[in-house]
Amino acid sequence: MSLYLDHFGLREPPFRITPHTDFFFTGANRGPTLDALIYAITQDEGIVKVTGEVGSGKTMLCRMLLERLPENVETLYLANPSLSRQEILGAIADELGIPTDGKATHSLTRALQDALIARYAEGKRVVLLIDEAHAMPAESLEEIRLLSNLESKAAKLLQIALFAQPELDERLAATDMRQLRERITQHFNLTPLKQDDVAAYIEFRLRAAGYHGPNPFTADAVTTIAKVSEGLSRRINILADKALLAAYSSGAHQVGCNEIKLAAQDARFSPLKPKAPFNPKPLLWGAAGASVVALLAALLVGAPPSAFRETDAGNSPASGEAPQAVQTAQPGKRQQPAPLHPETQSQPASSDKIRFAPLTRQHFGQYDQWIADAPSNHYFIQLLATDATQTGQIEGFLARANAALDPSQIRAYRSGLSGRDRVGVIFGDYASREEAVAAMQSLPESIKAAQPFPRQVSKLR
Repeated sequence: MSLYLDHFGLREPPFRITPHTDFFFTGANRGPTLDALIYAITQDEGIVKVTGEVGSGKTMLCRMLLERLPENVETLYLANPSLSRQEILGAIADELGIPTDGKATHSLTRALQDALIARYAEGKRVVLLIDEAHAMPAESLEEIRLLSNLESKAAKLLQIALFAQPELDERLAATDMRQLRERITQHFNLTPLKQDDVAAYIEFRLRAAGYHGPNPFTADAVTTIAKVSEGLSRRINILADKALLAAYSSGAHQVGCNEIKLAAQDARFSPLKPKAPFNPKPLLWGAAGASVVALLAALLVGAPPSAFRETDAGNSPASGEAPQAVQTAQPGKRQQPAPLHPETQSQPASSDKIRFAPLTRQHFGQYDQWIADAPSNHYFIQLLATDATQTGQIEGFLARANAALDPSQIRAYRSGLSGRDRVGVIFGDYASREEAVAAMQSLPESIKAAQPFPRQVSKLR
Protein backbone atom coordinates (compact mmCIF):
# COMPACT_ATOMS: atom_id res chain seq x y z
CA MET A 1 0.00 0.00 0.00
CA SER A 2 1.38 3.39 -1.00
CA LEU A 3 2.45 5.62 1.87
CA TYR A 4 0.82 8.73 0.44
CA LEU A 5 -2.81 7.47 0.21
CA ASP A 6 -4.09 9.08 3.43
CA HIS A 7 -2.00 12.19 2.79
CA PHE A 8 -3.80 12.85 -0.49
CA GLY A 9 -7.15 11.32 0.47
CA LEU A 10 -6.90 8.44 -1.99
CA ARG A 11 -8.79 5.15 -1.74
CA GLU A 12 -6.17 3.17 -3.66
CA PRO A 13 -2.94 3.82 -5.58
CA PRO A 14 -3.86 5.75 -8.75
CA PHE A 15 -0.74 5.07 -10.77
CA ARG A 16 -0.01 1.37 -10.57
CA ILE A 17 1.79 0.01 -13.64
CA THR A 18 -0.04 -3.33 -13.57
CA PRO A 19 -3.15 -3.27 -15.80
CA HIS A 20 -6.31 -2.54 -13.81
CA THR A 21 -9.41 -2.24 -15.97
CA ASP A 22 -11.12 0.17 -13.56
CA PHE A 23 -8.42 2.63 -14.64
CA PHE A 24 -8.90 2.24 -18.39
CA PHE A 25 -8.57 5.71 -19.93
CA THR A 26 -11.00 6.18 -22.84
CA GLY A 27 -9.48 9.44 -24.07
CA ALA A 28 -6.81 9.85 -26.76
CA ASN A 29 -8.61 7.39 -29.05
CA ARG A 30 -8.35 4.53 -26.52
CA GLY A 31 -12.10 4.16 -26.03
CA PRO A 32 -12.97 4.30 -29.75
CA THR A 33 -10.04 1.97 -30.48
CA LEU A 34 -11.51 -0.56 -28.05
CA ASP A 35 -14.92 -0.25 -29.70
CA ALA A 36 -13.48 -0.65 -33.20
CA LEU A 37 -11.36 -3.58 -32.03
CA ILE A 38 -14.38 -5.35 -30.55
CA TYR A 39 -16.27 -4.75 -33.78
CA ALA A 40 -13.40 -6.04 -35.92
CA ILE A 41 -12.94 -9.18 -33.81
CA THR A 42 -16.63 -10.07 -33.76
CA GLN A 43 -17.42 -9.18 -37.38
CA ASP A 44 -14.18 -9.67 -39.31
CA GLU A 45 -12.54 -12.80 -40.68
CA GLY A 46 -8.87 -11.85 -40.80
CA ILE A 47 -6.08 -11.41 -38.29
CA VAL A 48 -6.17 -8.21 -36.21
CA LYS A 49 -2.93 -6.46 -35.21
CA VAL A 50 -2.46 -3.89 -32.44
CA THR A 51 0.94 -2.20 -32.18
CA GLY A 52 2.35 0.36 -29.80
CA GLU A 53 5.54 1.28 -27.98
CA VAL A 54 6.50 -0.33 -24.68
CA GLY A 55 4.15 1.05 -22.03
CA SER A 56 1.59 2.50 -24.46
CA GLY A 57 -1.31 0.46 -23.04
CA LYS A 58 -1.49 -2.66 -25.24
CA THR A 59 -1.88 -5.09 -22.35
CA MET A 60 -4.53 -2.91 -20.74
CA LEU A 61 -6.43 -2.90 -24.05
CA CYS A 62 -6.12 -6.67 -24.20
CA ARG A 63 -7.51 -6.99 -20.65
CA MET A 64 -10.41 -4.72 -21.58
CA LEU A 65 -11.16 -6.98 -24.53
CA LEU A 66 -11.33 -9.96 -22.22
CA GLU A 67 -13.99 -8.12 -20.19
CA ARG A 68 -15.97 -6.47 -22.99
CA LEU A 69 -16.28 -9.12 -25.69
CA PRO A 70 -19.81 -10.60 -25.96
CA GLU A 71 -20.74 -13.70 -23.99
CA ASN A 72 -20.82 -15.84 -27.12
CA VAL A 73 -17.11 -15.13 -27.69
CA GLU A 74 -14.70 -17.55 -26.02
CA THR A 75 -11.27 -16.01 -25.51
CA LEU A 76 -7.91 -17.79 -25.44
CA TYR A 77 -5.05 -15.71 -24.04
CA LEU A 78 -1.38 -16.45 -24.70
CA ALA A 79 0.97 -14.27 -22.65
CA ASN A 80 4.16 -16.21 -23.45
CA PRO A 81 5.32 -15.28 -26.96
CA SER A 82 8.37 -17.55 -26.98
CA LEU A 83 6.36 -20.76 -27.37
CA SER A 84 7.42 -23.08 -30.16
CA ARG A 85 5.09 -24.13 -32.95
CA GLN A 86 4.08 -27.34 -31.17
CA GLU A 87 3.78 -25.57 -27.81
CA ILE A 88 1.36 -23.03 -29.28
CA LEU A 89 -0.89 -25.82 -30.51
CA GLY A 90 -0.63 -27.51 -27.13
CA ALA A 91 -1.47 -24.29 -25.27
CA ILE A 92 -4.55 -23.67 -27.44
CA ALA A 93 -5.64 -27.29 -27.04
CA ASP A 94 -5.26 -26.98 -23.27
CA GLU A 95 -7.38 -23.80 -23.24
CA LEU A 96 -10.09 -25.60 -25.23
CA GLY A 97 -9.94 -28.67 -23.00
CA ILE A 98 -8.54 -30.97 -25.71
CA PRO A 99 -6.26 -33.78 -24.49
CA THR A 100 -2.96 -33.77 -26.40
CA ASP A 101 -1.75 -37.27 -25.47
CA GLY A 102 1.45 -36.85 -27.41
CA LYS A 103 -0.43 -36.16 -30.67
CA ALA A 104 1.58 -35.24 -33.75
CA THR A 105 1.14 -31.74 -35.16
CA HIS A 106 -1.31 -32.73 -37.89
CA SER A 107 -3.41 -34.80 -35.47
CA LEU A 108 -3.51 -31.99 -32.93
CA THR A 109 -4.51 -29.51 -35.63
CA ARG A 110 -7.35 -31.79 -36.68
CA ALA A 111 -8.52 -32.10 -33.08
CA LEU A 112 -8.48 -28.30 -32.76
CA GLN A 113 -10.53 -27.92 -35.92
CA ASP A 114 -13.13 -30.44 -34.70
CA ALA A 115 -13.41 -28.59 -31.36
CA LEU A 116 -13.78 -25.25 -33.11
CA ILE A 117 -16.44 -26.62 -35.47
CA ALA A 118 -18.39 -27.87 -32.45
CA ARG A 119 -18.28 -24.44 -30.87
CA TYR A 120 -19.28 -22.77 -34.13
CA ALA A 121 -22.31 -25.09 -34.32
CA GLU A 122 -23.29 -23.85 -30.84
CA GLY A 123 -23.19 -20.23 -32.04
CA LYS A 124 -19.88 -19.43 -30.35
CA ARG A 125 -16.87 -17.57 -31.71
CA VAL A 126 -13.35 -18.32 -30.51
CA VAL A 127 -10.74 -15.54 -30.32
CA LEU A 128 -7.04 -16.08 -29.70
CA LEU A 129 -5.32 -13.06 -28.10
CA ILE A 130 -1.52 -13.14 -28.29
CA ASP A 131 0.44 -10.62 -26.21
CA GLU A 132 4.02 -9.56 -27.06
CA ALA A 133 3.65 -11.12 -30.51
CA HIS A 134 6.77 -9.31 -31.80
CA ALA A 135 8.89 -11.75 -29.76
CA MET A 136 7.45 -14.88 -31.37
CA PRO A 137 9.85 -17.16 -33.29
CA ALA A 138 9.40 -17.23 -37.07
CA GLU A 139 8.01 -20.78 -37.01
CA SER A 140 5.43 -19.77 -34.40
CA LEU A 141 4.28 -16.83 -36.53
CA GLU A 142 3.92 -19.25 -39.43
CA GLU A 143 1.76 -21.48 -37.23
CA ILE A 144 -0.46 -18.48 -36.50
CA ARG A 145 -0.95 -18.06 -40.24
CA LEU A 146 -1.88 -21.71 -40.62
CA LEU A 147 -4.31 -21.51 -37.70
CA SER A 148 -6.05 -18.64 -39.47
CA ASN A 149 -6.89 -21.13 -42.25
CA LEU A 150 -9.16 -23.17 -39.99
CA GLU A 151 -12.65 -22.58 -41.31
CA SER A 152 -16.07 -24.03 -41.91
CA LYS A 153 -17.92 -23.72 -45.20
CA ALA A 154 -19.20 -20.30 -44.16
CA ALA A 155 -16.74 -18.65 -41.78
CA LYS A 156 -13.37 -18.65 -40.08
CA LEU A 157 -13.36 -20.80 -36.95
CA LEU A 158 -10.63 -18.94 -35.09
CA GLN A 159 -10.21 -15.17 -34.89
CA ILE A 160 -6.67 -14.04 -34.01
CA ALA A 161 -5.52 -10.74 -32.48
CA LEU A 162 -1.82 -9.90 -32.18
CA PHE A 163 -0.61 -7.33 -29.62
CA ALA A 164 2.95 -6.25 -30.29
CA GLN A 165 5.62 -3.58 -30.30
CA PRO A 166 6.39 -1.81 -33.61
CA GLU A 167 9.17 -4.34 -34.23
CA LEU A 168 6.47 -6.72 -35.47
CA ASP A 169 5.84 -4.41 -38.42
CA GLU A 170 9.51 -4.62 -39.31
CA ARG A 171 9.41 -8.42 -39.18
CA LEU A 172 6.25 -8.58 -41.27
CA ALA A 173 7.90 -6.42 -43.93
CA ALA A 174 10.30 -9.30 -44.70
CA THR A 175 9.64 -11.24 -47.89
CA ASP A 176 9.22 -14.55 -46.09
CA MET A 177 6.43 -13.03 -43.98
CA ARG A 178 4.32 -11.80 -46.88
CA GLN A 179 1.73 -14.60 -46.52
CA LEU A 180 1.09 -13.74 -42.88
CA ARG A 181 1.17 -10.01 -43.67
CA GLU A 182 -1.60 -10.41 -46.25
CA ARG A 183 -3.80 -12.20 -43.70
CA ILE A 184 -3.83 -9.17 -41.40
CA THR A 185 -6.93 -7.20 -42.31
CA GLN A 186 -7.07 -4.78 -39.39
CA HIS A 187 -4.21 -2.57 -38.19
CA PHE A 188 -4.52 -0.55 -34.97
CA ASN A 189 -1.82 1.68 -33.50
CA LEU A 190 -1.69 3.10 -29.97
CA THR A 191 0.09 6.42 -30.31
CA PRO A 192 1.68 8.23 -27.34
CA LEU A 193 -0.52 10.68 -25.44
CA LYS A 194 -0.33 14.38 -26.32
CA GLN A 195 0.15 16.95 -23.57
CA ASP A 196 -3.58 17.68 -23.22
CA ASP A 197 -4.24 13.95 -23.05
CA VAL A 198 -1.59 13.55 -20.34
CA ALA A 199 -3.40 16.13 -18.20
CA ALA A 200 -6.73 14.38 -18.71
CA TYR A 201 -5.13 10.99 -18.05
CA ILE A 202 -3.63 12.09 -14.72
CA GLU A 203 -6.89 13.69 -13.64
CA PHE A 204 -8.85 10.57 -14.59
CA ARG A 205 -6.56 8.21 -12.67
CA LEU A 206 -6.72 10.38 -9.56
CA ARG A 207 -10.53 10.53 -9.61
CA ALA A 208 -10.80 6.78 -10.28
CA ALA A 209 -8.70 6.22 -7.14
CA GLY A 210 -11.12 8.26 -5.02
CA TYR A 211 -9.44 11.68 -5.05
CA HIS A 212 -11.87 14.59 -4.56
CA GLY A 213 -9.75 17.70 -4.14
CA PRO A 214 -8.22 20.10 -6.68
CA ASN A 215 -5.67 18.51 -8.97
CA PRO A 216 -2.41 18.30 -6.97
CA PHE A 217 -0.31 18.40 -10.16
CA THR A 218 0.48 21.93 -11.36
CA ALA A 219 0.24 22.79 -15.06
CA ASP A 220 4.04 23.00 -15.27
CA ALA A 221 4.34 19.60 -13.61
CA VAL A 222 2.00 18.06 -16.20
CA THR A 223 3.98 19.67 -19.02
CA THR A 224 7.18 18.20 -17.61
CA ILE A 225 5.59 14.76 -17.23
CA ALA A 226 4.42 14.87 -20.85
CA LYS A 227 7.92 15.76 -22.03
CA VAL A 228 9.83 13.25 -19.91
CA SER A 229 7.39 10.38 -20.45
CA GLU A 230 7.10 11.02 -24.20
CA GLY A 231 3.39 10.29 -23.78
CA LEU A 232 3.73 6.64 -22.73
CA SER A 233 1.14 5.76 -20.09
CA ARG A 234 3.42 3.44 -18.12
CA ARG A 235 6.07 6.15 -17.82
CA ILE A 236 3.40 8.66 -16.82
CA ASN A 237 2.30 6.29 -14.05
CA ILE A 238 5.86 5.84 -12.80
CA LEU A 239 6.61 9.57 -12.77
CA ALA A 240 3.29 10.51 -11.15
CA ASP A 241 3.64 7.84 -8.46
CA LYS A 242 7.20 8.85 -7.58
CA ALA A 243 6.26 12.55 -7.61
CA LEU A 244 3.36 12.01 -5.21
CA LEU A 245 5.69 10.10 -2.93
CA ALA A 246 8.22 12.97 -3.09
CA ALA A 247 5.50 15.50 -2.23
CA TYR A 248 4.33 13.34 0.67
CA SER A 249 7.89 13.03 1.97
CA SER A 250 8.22 16.82 2.11
CA GLY A 251 4.76 17.29 3.63
CA ALA A 252 3.41 19.09 0.55
CA HIS A 253 -0.03 18.61 -1.02
CA GLN A 254 0.94 19.99 -4.41
CA VAL A 255 3.19 18.39 -7.01
CA GLY A 256 5.38 20.78 -8.96
CA CYS A 257 8.28 20.58 -11.38
CA ASN A 258 10.80 19.87 -8.62
CA GLU A 259 9.01 16.65 -7.66
CA ILE A 260 8.77 15.61 -11.32
CA LYS A 261 12.48 16.23 -11.85
CA LEU A 262 13.30 14.10 -8.82
CA ALA A 263 11.02 11.36 -10.15
CA ALA A 264 12.65 11.55 -13.59
CA GLN A 265 16.13 11.26 -12.11
CA ASP A 266 15.08 8.18 -10.20
CA ALA A 267 13.26 6.61 -13.18
CA ARG A 268 16.16 7.07 -15.64
CA PHE A 269 14.11 6.59 -18.80
CA SER A 270 15.89 6.04 -22.09
CA PRO A 271 14.66 8.20 -24.98
CA LEU A 272 12.51 6.50 -27.58
CA LYS A 273 14.18 5.79 -30.88
CA PRO A 274 12.33 7.39 -33.80
CA LYS A 275 10.76 4.83 -36.10
CA ALA A 276 9.53 5.25 -39.63
CA PRO A 277 5.73 5.02 -39.75
CA PHE A 278 4.35 1.71 -40.98
CA ASN A 279 1.72 2.03 -43.68
CA PRO A 280 -0.02 -1.31 -44.12
CA LYS A 281 -1.60 -2.00 -47.46
CA PRO A 282 -5.38 -1.54 -47.17
CA LEU A 283 -7.20 -4.85 -47.26
CA LEU A 284 -10.83 -5.61 -47.89
CA TRP A 285 -13.04 -6.78 -45.05
CA GLY A 286 -15.86 -9.18 -45.64
CA ALA A 287 -18.30 -11.12 -43.46
CA ALA A 288 -19.73 -14.43 -44.65
CA GLY A 289 -23.08 -13.95 -46.33
CA ALA A 290 -22.79 -10.14 -46.22
CA SER A 291 -23.81 -8.14 -49.26
CA VAL A 292 -21.49 -5.24 -48.56
CA VAL A 293 -17.70 -5.07 -48.47
CA ALA A 294 -16.28 -2.36 -46.19
CA LEU A 295 -12.76 -1.07 -46.38
CA LEU A 296 -11.34 -1.06 -42.84
CA ALA A 297 -7.75 0.00 -43.43
CA ALA A 298 -5.14 1.41 -41.05
CA LEU A 299 -7.62 1.99 -38.22
CA LEU A 300 -6.65 4.85 -35.93
CA VAL A 301 -3.05 4.85 -37.19
CA GLY A 302 -1.62 8.12 -36.02
CA ALA A 303 -5.01 9.76 -35.50
CA PRO A 304 -4.54 12.69 -33.10
CA PRO A 305 -7.02 13.34 -30.30
CA SER A 306 -8.17 16.43 -32.18
CA ALA A 307 -9.58 14.09 -34.82
CA PHE A 308 -12.60 13.72 -32.56
CA ARG A 309 -13.46 17.40 -32.80
CA GLU A 310 -13.59 20.11 -35.41
CA THR A 311 -13.38 23.45 -33.60
CA ASP A 312 -13.23 27.13 -34.25
CA ALA A 313 -13.27 30.11 -31.89
CA GLY A 314 -16.81 29.25 -30.89
CA ASN A 315 -16.16 25.60 -30.12
CA SER A 316 -17.67 24.58 -33.44
CA PRO A 317 -16.37 23.83 -36.94
CA ALA A 318 -15.75 26.65 -39.34
CA SER A 319 -18.84 28.49 -40.40
CA GLY A 320 -20.27 27.35 -43.65
CA GLU A 321 -19.34 23.69 -43.36
CA ALA A 322 -21.82 21.62 -45.24
CA PRO A 323 -22.70 17.95 -45.25
CA GLN A 324 -22.19 15.73 -48.19
CA ALA A 325 -24.90 13.79 -49.90
CA VAL A 326 -24.49 10.08 -49.36
CA GLN A 327 -25.50 7.48 -51.89
CA THR A 328 -26.83 4.19 -50.60
CA ALA A 329 -25.38 1.07 -52.16
CA GLN A 330 -27.81 -0.78 -54.41
CA PRO A 331 -27.62 -4.48 -55.20
CA GLY A 332 -25.67 -5.13 -58.35
CA LYS A 333 -24.34 -1.58 -58.57
CA ARG A 334 -20.98 -0.22 -57.57
CA GLN A 335 -21.35 2.24 -54.72
CA GLN A 336 -20.20 5.70 -55.76
CA PRO A 337 -18.36 8.00 -53.38
CA ALA A 338 -20.43 10.69 -51.70
CA PRO A 339 -19.82 14.10 -53.31
CA LEU A 340 -17.78 16.52 -51.29
CA HIS A 341 -18.81 19.98 -50.17
CA PRO A 342 -19.13 22.37 -53.17
CA GLU A 343 -16.43 24.65 -51.80
CA THR A 344 -13.85 21.87 -51.80
CA GLN A 345 -11.55 22.31 -54.77
CA SER A 346 -10.50 18.68 -55.14
CA GLN A 347 -11.58 15.31 -53.92
CA PRO A 348 -9.06 13.28 -51.89
CA ALA A 349 -7.56 10.59 -54.08
CA SER A 350 -8.67 7.80 -51.75
CA SER A 351 -12.28 8.91 -51.26
CA ASP A 352 -13.59 6.87 -54.19
CA LYS A 353 -12.24 3.71 -52.53
CA ILE A 354 -13.97 4.14 -49.17
CA ARG A 355 -16.69 1.62 -48.42
CA PHE A 356 -18.65 2.39 -45.29
CA ALA A 357 -20.10 -0.37 -43.13
CA PRO A 358 -23.88 -0.89 -42.84
CA LEU A 359 -24.48 1.04 -39.60
CA THR A 360 -22.62 4.08 -40.94
CA ARG A 361 -24.65 4.07 -44.16
CA GLN A 362 -27.86 3.79 -42.14
CA HIS A 363 -27.01 6.94 -40.19
CA PHE A 364 -25.99 8.75 -43.37
CA GLY A 365 -29.56 8.13 -44.53
CA GLN A 366 -31.00 9.43 -41.25
CA TYR A 367 -28.97 12.61 -41.65
CA ASP A 368 -30.28 13.18 -45.19
CA GLN A 369 -33.88 12.90 -43.98
CA TRP A 370 -33.28 15.18 -40.98
CA ILE A 371 -31.25 17.98 -42.56
CA ALA A 372 -33.86 18.62 -45.27
CA ASP A 373 -36.33 20.08 -42.73
CA ALA A 374 -34.21 20.92 -39.66
CA PRO A 375 -34.48 24.66 -38.74
CA SER A 376 -31.16 26.45 -39.21
CA ASN A 377 -31.39 28.09 -35.77
CA HIS A 378 -31.71 24.77 -33.97
CA TYR A 379 -28.81 23.01 -32.25
CA PHE A 380 -27.45 19.48 -32.09
CA ILE A 381 -24.61 17.72 -30.22
CA GLN A 382 -21.44 16.90 -32.14
CA LEU A 383 -20.32 13.48 -30.91
CA LEU A 384 -17.47 12.66 -33.26
CA ALA A 385 -15.53 14.04 -36.23
CA THR A 386 -12.77 12.06 -37.89
CA ASP A 387 -11.23 11.16 -41.24
CA ALA A 388 -13.58 9.27 -43.53
CA THR A 389 -10.95 6.55 -43.95
CA GLN A 390 -11.40 5.53 -40.29
CA THR A 391 -14.37 3.35 -41.22
CA GLY A 392 -13.87 0.88 -38.40
CA GLN A 393 -13.59 3.62 -35.79
CA ILE A 394 -16.78 5.25 -37.12
CA GLU A 395 -18.73 1.98 -37.20
CA GLY A 396 -17.51 1.02 -33.73
CA PHE A 397 -18.44 4.42 -32.29
CA LEU A 398 -21.91 4.23 -33.85
CA ALA A 399 -22.42 0.76 -32.38
CA ARG A 400 -21.52 2.07 -28.93
CA ALA A 401 -23.67 5.19 -29.37
CA ASN A 402 -26.67 3.15 -30.54
CA ALA A 403 -26.47 1.05 -27.39
CA ALA A 404 -26.29 4.11 -25.12
CA LEU A 405 -28.57 6.62 -26.89
CA ASP A 406 -31.76 6.77 -28.96
CA PRO A 407 -30.58 5.41 -32.36
CA SER A 408 -33.20 7.44 -34.24
CA GLN A 409 -31.54 10.65 -33.02
CA ILE A 410 -28.02 9.66 -34.17
CA ARG A 411 -26.91 10.89 -37.60
CA ALA A 412 -23.73 10.79 -39.67
CA TYR A 413 -22.56 13.12 -42.44
CA ARG A 414 -19.52 13.69 -44.67
CA SER A 415 -17.68 16.97 -45.17
CA GLY A 416 -14.77 18.08 -47.33
CA LEU A 417 -14.58 21.76 -46.45
CA SER A 418 -11.28 21.37 -44.60
CA GLY A 419 -9.67 19.84 -47.68
CA ARG A 420 -9.97 16.35 -46.21
CA ASP A 421 -12.78 13.83 -46.51
CA ARG A 422 -14.24 13.63 -43.01
CA VAL A 423 -17.22 12.06 -41.26
CA GLY A 424 -19.15 13.59 -38.38
CA VAL A 425 -21.55 11.87 -35.96
CA ILE A 426 -24.20 14.08 -34.34
CA PHE A 427 -27.12 13.61 -31.96
CA GLY A 428 -30.45 15.28 -31.24
CA ASP A 429 -32.33 18.38 -32.37
CA TYR A 430 -32.78 21.23 -29.85
CA ALA A 431 -34.53 24.57 -30.12
CA SER A 432 -31.76 26.42 -28.24
CA ARG A 433 -28.13 26.10 -27.25
CA GLU A 434 -29.18 25.86 -23.60
CA GLU A 435 -31.30 22.78 -24.34
CA ALA A 436 -28.41 21.18 -26.22
CA VAL A 437 -25.99 21.88 -23.36
CA ALA A 438 -28.42 20.43 -20.81
CA ALA A 439 -28.87 17.31 -22.94
CA MET A 440 -25.11 17.03 -23.36
CA GLN A 441 -24.60 16.96 -19.59
CA SER A 442 -26.89 13.95 -19.30
CA LEU A 443 -25.04 11.88 -21.90
CA PRO A 444 -23.55 8.57 -20.67
CA GLU A 445 -19.92 8.74 -19.58
CA SER A 446 -18.90 6.43 -22.41
CA ILE A 447 -20.13 9.06 -24.89
CA LYS A 448 -18.75 12.03 -22.95
CA ALA A 449 -15.28 10.50 -23.31
CA ALA A 450 -15.29 11.68 -26.95
CA GLN A 451 -15.71 15.29 -25.72
CA PRO A 452 -19.04 16.20 -27.41
CA PHE A 453 -20.05 19.84 -27.85
CA PRO A 454 -23.14 21.77 -29.09
CA ARG A 455 -23.37 23.20 -32.62
CA GLN A 456 -25.96 25.04 -34.62
CA VAL A 457 -27.65 23.48 -37.65
CA SER A 458 -26.66 26.50 -39.75
CA LYS A 459 -23.02 25.34 -39.50
CA LEU A 460 -23.92 22.35 -41.62
CA ARG A 461 -25.40 24.41 -44.46
